[in-house]
Amino acid sequence: MSYEEIKRLMDDMGEAKIDELEIEFPEGMKVKLKKHANIQKTEEVPISNQTQITLKQEIEKKESPCIIEPTKDNIKIITSPMVGTFYEAASPKQPPIVKVGDMVKKGDVLCIIEAMKLMNEIESEFDGEIVEICVQNEEIVDFGKPLFKIR
Repeated sequence: MSYEEIKRLMDDMGEAKIDELEIEFPEGMKVKLKKHANIQKTEEVPISNQTQITLKQEIEKKESPCIIEPTKDNIKIITSPMVGTFYEAASPKQPPIVKVGDMVKKGDVLCIIEAMKLMNEIESEFDGEIVEICVQNEEIVDFGKPLFKIR
């Protein structure tokens, strides 16, 4: 396997929603790729005659993944704590969990984000009124993307 092929695998792994991949080739070479969060620098393993290669794709840790500080007009923003698909309801046939104008309390479920086939309920961190839903149903969201504005 050439350096270019390994580099392409590393790049593809960085964009994928999986955390770990291991490939064993018929000639006996093994390639193992892993992603680890909350580490602050990227490390590349030099390529030589070794039979196992490890990739650590590391993501800068943020202290509060769900909340951005209050803005003027006392509006607080709930942001996505992960990369995934935003769902406004538990199933396509159900009504949205919350809509603009709804009053929510701390701990109330606001939406669901699917990440790696797991459904993650996103809860409100404070009491207030939903003044804006910043994303559309089934939209892919990144870590830190604003989801809701609450007053």
